Amino acid sequence: MFESLSQRLSATFDRVRGRGRLSEENIRSSLRDVRVALLEADVALPVVQALIERVKVRAVGQEVLRSLTPGQALIKIVRDELALVMGAQSADLNLNVPAPAIILMAGLQGAGKTTTVAKLARHLKERRKKKVMVVSCDVYRPAAIEQLRTLAGQVDVLFHPSSPDQRPEDIARSAVAEARKAFADVLLVDTAGRLAIDAAMMAEIKALHAAVAPVETLFVVDAMTGQDAANTAKAFAEALPLTGVVLTKTDGDARGGAALSVRYVTGRPIKFVGVGEKTDALDVFHPDRVANRILDMGDVLSLVEEVEQRVDREKVEKLAQKVAKGRKFDLEDMRDQFLQMQNMGGLGALMDKLPGMGQIPDQIKSQVGGKEIPRLIAIIGSMTPKERRHPDILNGSRRARIARGSGTTPADVNRLIKQYQQMEKMMSKLSRGGMKGMMRGMQGMLGGRGPGGFPMR
Repeated sequence: MFESLSQRLSATFDRVRGRGRLSEENIRSSLRDVRVALLEADVALPVVQALIERVKVRAVGQEVLRSLTPGQALIKIVRDELALVMGAQSADLNLNVPAPAIILMAGLQGAGKTTTVAKLARHLKERRKKKVMVVSCDVYRPAAIEQLRTLAGQVDVLFHPSSPDQRPEDIARSAVAEARKAFADVLLVDTAGRLAIDAAMMAEIKALHAAVAPVETLFVVDAMTGQDAANTAKAFAEALPLTGVVLTKTDGDARGGAALSVRYVTGRPIKFVGVGEKTDALDVFHPDRVANRILDMGDVLSLVEEVEQRVDREKVEKLAQKVAKGRKFDLEDMRDQFLQMQNMGGLGALMDKLPGMGQIPDQIKSQVGGKEIPRLIAIIGSMTPKERRHPDILNGSRRARIARGSGTTPADVNRLIKQYQQMEKMMSKLSRGGMKGMMRGMQGMLGGRGPGGFPMR
């Protein structure tokens, strides 16, 4: 998300970043470019007008013109105002109520409500340590109930059964009673959607809301619908007491207009964003971090959190101990590192969170993301256990066989071996410092913490 907007804004600010002085005309010219970039990113016109006006008031005042680094001061103002438009700070779910805390999910058909219910259930179970139950009140869409049953099984949460011949309000009341009996902390209620907003849909969702009195009413909207996302969210906000918004399919939205518009248009905070199809692809929305990413300043905090959550500490610690004892880093270890990287979305996903990545052409980014890591894993998987443990025995005929088995070329295998040799040298250097030096060298992979999660000294 935001790739095209980030590139446009980076080009605009590169022209002012190094200047010793900025005039009012320079600033106005830059803001004209920012305005066009935002409109091309499908940001709603009222949002663009309000944002540019606020930036202009601050920028043409003393804040920029008297700054020692006026270019940087202007960028900071734009960054602050972008974050403000999106809500300034992340908004948490209100779960501080008698159990079960009921969360009602609303939205149009096709926005991804059912999948989002499963993602949110997993998020609450794994990160918030909550006992979660889910229920489907969608009695219109074929297989909607079975879809949620399947997803509930995948994320290992409680599922309350329902059937198409029941009334949505009856299903919801029954689920609330069952959640109390099961001592569930949270009940997620999936609702029916329509292809467009209509009176019948709004009447039904209002009746469902009245029946269960949810503590949170989240509007689920497809980010790829651009300005329509903001307009649809506004219509729902007028009909329901929404407490927040979930943006889905943000991984397929290169413009990002919805994220910049929804909060301003509805007055409701974006609480989560869907960043992929898998059930773990749901992120808490941090406006300040998103503003940093838009301006190509990176999102290192989110990167550290991702490493903390998804890196297998036990494997990292075992590798550290192995190499520290002088035992050789082998291709089995290398494959483990690739699998950990893939678990975090691959190199491309990690690169997107680093500062300055907006300046790297998409062609180069695509070479290190996507299929690259799975291909390397496939090459190592085509080796015998002996070959993985003793890479020195990989002669020409073995490499040709491995290439055939993995659907790659001998040149691909040779490149992998070269990468392995470089990593093996690095590990050998780290091990010379003993266990202490080794753990310090691998500190980054553990998010700044040592074995057992304790801070490094």
